[in-house]
Amino acid sequence: MDNGVSAGTGSTSTLGNLALGLTLLAFGVGNTGVIDNVSATDAAALATWVGGVALFVVGLLEFRAGNGGSGTAFAGLGAFWFTWGTAVGGETSAEAAGLFMLLWALLALTLTAAASGSGVLGQGVYGLLTLALLLGGTAAFAGNEGLAKAGGWVGAVAGLVAWYGATAALAKWPTFTGRAAGRRVTATG
Repeated sequence: MDNGVSAGTGSTSTLGNLALGLTLLAFGVGNTGVIDNVSATDAAALATWVGGVALFVVGLLEFRAGNGGSGTAFAGLGAFWFTWGTAVGGETSAEAAGLFMLLWALLALTLTAAASGSGVLGQGVYGLLTLALLLGGTAAFAGNEGLAKAGGWVGAVAGLVAWYGATAALAKWPTFTGRAAGRRVTATG
C-alpha cells in the first residue's frame, strides 16, 4: 500500500460495522428458527468470509491507522467469526461449543467496556453481542433450545444495530448522540 494512502479511517470502521452487522443478523436469524429451513449453520460461509476475513482485514487497517480500539474489535471479532464459520458442521460436543461461546463472550464484554464513550450504538452492539454469546453458550451447556432462540434474537438485534450505525455514518442519519453521523461538532456548535 502506498504510504500516501490512508488506511484505517471512518470508512474502514463503517465497512467493519456493515460486515459485523450482516454476519450477526444472519447468525441471529438462523438461531431463531423464524425462517423455515434456515439455521445458524447456513450462515457459516458468510461468517467465514465476511465476518471472519473481511473483519480481520479491516481490523488490521484500523491498527495501521493507529485506531487500537477499532483494530482490536474488528480483528478479534474476525478471528471469532472465522473460527466459528470453519468449525460449523464439525464434530464438537455441546460442552465444547458452549465453552467456545462463553470464552468469546469475554472478548465481547471487553469491547462493551471499551466502547463506553462511543454512544448507544457502539456500546449497544457489543453489549448485545455479549448477551447473545452468553445465552448461546448457556443454551449449549443446558441443551435448551429456548435459550438458543433467545440468543439468536439478541444477536439479530445486535446485527441490526451495527447495520444501522454503519448506514447512519454513510447516510448521515441520527446516531442518538444528539447529532447526525458525519457532522462535526465545533466550539460554536
